[in-house]
Amino acid sequence: MIDSHCHLDHEPLLSDLTNVIKRSKDIGIKKLLTISTSYESFKRVAKIVNEDEMIYGTIGIHPHETTENKITSDFILKNLDNNPKIIGIGETGLDFFYNNSDKINQISSFREHIEAAIRSDKPLIIHSRDAENETFEILNEYKSKNIKILMHCFTGTKPFAEKLLTLNAYFSASGIITFKNAQDLQETFKFLPLDKVLIETDSPFLAPVPNRGKKNEPSFIDYTAQKLADIKNISKIDIINSTTNNFNKLFFN
Repeated sequence: MIDSHCHLDHEPLLSDLTNVIKRSKDIGIKKLLTISTSYESFKRVAKIVNEDEMIYGTIGIHPHETTENKITSDFILKNLDNNPKIIGIGETGLDFFYNNSDKINQISSFREHIEAAIRSDKPLIIHSRDAENETFEILNEYKSKNIKILMHCFTGTKPFAEKLLTLNAYFSASGIITFKNAQDLQETFKFLPLDKVLIETDSPFLAPVPNRGKKNEPSFIDYTAQKLADIKNISKIDIINSTTNNFNKLFFN
């Protein structure tokens, strides 16, 4: 089992990292991918990946942080080359739900991350909220480049998912799929091909039922795996094997 998206550099996970890692191993997690969201975040991520062989990291700027954190594809590529445990780019993307960063900065940053993904052939981890059309239109411009796309914490519509599948995208299910009001999202994950699905916690955020409202951590991914198995009408072990294989195919092929 692999948690394909967590934020180990955020509290309360960071100060309890030894125990967080132990609890992850205790439930059978083999890898943790901890995600960069800003320059300061990446500095922490670059250190955390050395804490245990199971931990890998990414480099990128969250759309909320793009006003204060300008980034170039050259900077991303340099840091990918300098650390073999940094295996992905992001999280990047577009978030027009909040006004934490203006659209121009978000789009410019997104394109820099895309350029780095093309040049490095590393997976691009995408956050998209209230920006389905814009996200797809930009990605579709680069269709011929065969970008390795991972839609993190996917909560989009089924039509959006259908369009992204034309780009060969992968989709990560978070604890949101366990929420009672997530019927539409559950139907979307039921529709998505099993070989295009990963699982994640997005911890310390979005704890799954029965821990909703608590601080999330990677070991809670077991609940998401079980719910996805229920949605897909297959066994949890099949979900674990499939999502693990999908992660390894995306990040290590």
